[in-house]
Amino acid sequence: MPRRAALVIVLAGAIVAPLDTAVNVAFPSITDAFALELPAIRWIVILYMLTYGGFMLIGGRLGDLYGYRRVFGIGLGVVALSFIGSALAPTYSALVVARIAQGVGMALVLGCGPALSLSLYEEAARTRVLGYYASMFALGTALGPLLGGVLIGSFGWQAVFWMRVPLALGVLALLRRVPAVPPSGERSFDTAGALLLALWTAALVLALALPGAASLWLALVALVAFVGFVLRASRIAEPILRPALFRDLRFTILNLLNIAVNLAAFAILLLGPYYFVRISGLGALGVGLLLGVWAGGTLVGAALAERIGRRFGLQRVGFIGILLSIVGLGFTGFWDERTALAFAAAALLVQGLGVGLFQVACADGIVAALPREDRGVAGSLTMLTRMLGIVGGATLFAALFANAEGAALAAGSSARDAFLDGFRFAFRCAALGLAVCAAAGIVWPRLRRGAS
Repeated sequence: MPRRAALVIVLAGAIVAPLDTAVNVAFPSITDAFALELPAIRWIVILYMLTYGGFMLIGGRLGDLYGYRRVFGIGLGVVALSFIGSALAPTYSALVVARIAQGVGMALVLGCGPALSLSLYEEAARTRVLGYYASMFALGTALGPLLGGVLIGSFGWQAVFWMRVPLALGVLALLRRVPAVPPSGERSFDTAGALLLALWTAALVLALALPGAASLWLALVALVAFVGFVLRASRIAEPILRPALFRDLRFTILNLLNIAVNLAAFAILLLGPYYFVRISGLGALGVGLLLGVWAGGTLVGAALAERIGRRFGLQRVGFIGILLSIVGLGFTGFWDERTALAFAAAALLVQGLGVGLFQVACADGIVAALPREDRGVAGSLTMLTRMLGIVGGATLFAALFANAEGAALAAGSSARDAFLDGFRFAFRCAALGLAVCAAAGIVWPRLRRGAS
């Protein structure tokens, strides 16, 4: 099979993940269907992210050891079954359980997707292939809200899951035609390290999600599991991830910035649908179109990243992307009931462009730091740090919004004005926080060089 056709098949399978943005459009409908308070909807995101984050690096490592195509296909099968379970869920608890299963399958798909794509081309084409992969992710992110907006109105919130079942099964049937890179039979899988890594990720995500004493205890569990993983990984020949990689300051900063960029960006997908429904008075289709503008910006940014990088360098492309993200988030922090939809769309487009530029630069930097035989782990690490940002965003912005809205209501504001106070406060915090992270990313290496 021609490698372009094989790449299309892989990308078609991986796109089931970013199409999950359709679920964001369904948030108001799911909230109403199960009589939920707004903060409760975050569990749809958090528990899904918890499972696929906990198994992400494990999925990538399994691909390195047993073949990217095989593990990718198993993941697609699990994902297809979980979509059916989500669509048929009779209660919110059942929906959450199905989303957990979806997270396990998606960890295998996303853990091997980048490596399987890269295995089809020579090393010189690495940045271009990563650009294709990022563009596919952006396209899925853009199509998700559009498809969700169209389908929810006619078929209900369940359609955001049903629509991906034929795609997953179709790709699974074609996957055998994709060339498979023979895995090395001489390498071993670190089971104990995998368990420690999964425990660390799960405890960390839950610590971010839960309030009070439970959060502190989970943070302690996460710390113990992390220390245990680092100690074990430092003592064995074939760890899932080598801690020594993070001695490279640029590599560490790149991963931390990936968390920060995705954390800030998730404010749009979490709170944007509620703004467009409650303040702009739009239906599901209108919400999908506007969120599609944001995702379309990421598509354009990802497509342009390699071309701009050839001229200015991918490191500069990454910081340009962060700057555009800050500008877009900052403008969103001033929306009110008089904001024109054209202005709102422009802010979303700018922020999306920034995310698209940054994602390609980030992925290329992380992949370049690891050897080719560890491409599964490299791709997984990119997705893991992205996931940590999204989960942090889901928790942080739900809390910032709720606190600011509650304070406004207590001061006598109307429900509409209180919502806008919470919305604007969350986005201003997102813009300011990302600006601080970007500044630290620039200054920190210079301070280290000056100290040495």
